[in-house]
Amino acid sequence: MAFTISLNGLKNAQTELDVISNNLANAETTGFKKSRVNFSDLVAGSAYTNPKLVQGIGSMVKSIEQNFTSGPMMATGAALDMAINGEGFYTLENPLTGELMYTRNGSFSTDSDGYIVDPNNNRLQLLAYDSASGTYATTPSSIQLTADNASGGKYAGVQIKTDGSIVVSYDDSTTATIGKVALASFASTSGLLQTGNQNWKATGLSGMANYNQPTTGGMGQILSGELEGSNVDMATEMVNLITAQRYFQSNAKAIDTSTAISDAVINLRS
Repeated sequence: MAFTISLNGLKNAQTELDVISNNLANAETTGFKKSRVNFSDLVAGSAYTNPKLVQGIGSMVKSIEQNFTSGPMMATGAALDMAINGEGFYTLENPLTGELMYTRNGSFSTDSDGYIVDPNNNRLQLLAYDSASGTYATTPSSIQLTADNASGGKYAGVQIKTDGSIVVSYDDSTTATIGKVALASFASTSGLLQTGNQNWKATGLSGMANYNQPTTGGMGQILSGELEGSNVDMATEMVNLITAQRYFQSNAKAIDTSTAISDAVINLRS
């Protein structure tokens, strides 16, 4: 029994080492969120077992949970680099499949069609502005930055305000607001599914995305010219790495001790 318990402990320690290693590997990844392993004990017994005779039979990985606290802000000076100073996620759409993804990585640029895109050409979703009514849409969509305005002015640049407003400038000194950055929130962020490239997908555990404008509904401000760094703390992860290593070594030593005892029993008649 001791051998099986310790072997299970080795597997758990390896899982923790893998998670910590992944955190350290992404210490410089923009918008990355660190994870931690939660363990649960295992016992041998039933409702009819004497509570004073319940025996522990090891542990198991209960969950690998992400920590969505904000990372440090890093100034870049690029207009389309954005950081969320608070809660919320950017919403991205794959232009080929229509699939929606959510991210905290605000590294954006424009493509040849005038859409604001991430490094993988997924389009940033915006709340369109209706100049006639002065209101914003409640459903996010992909919106192009137009190359020309109604009077023939040529695109000259773009500005992102703290409330998420996207204002396009033209060479005839006019400007036009095309929309606001749509920020998504979830009932349970821990239920989001990691898909790589600092993206997540909604699941039944996270609930559906609720969209709102920046600075409203508990959403944070948009900081233009900045990016949110990884929330991995190197010192903390190194201490966790040492602890996980000791955990692994202790279980390996327990297996070694169990083997020695088994050898002693087998050799009693020798």
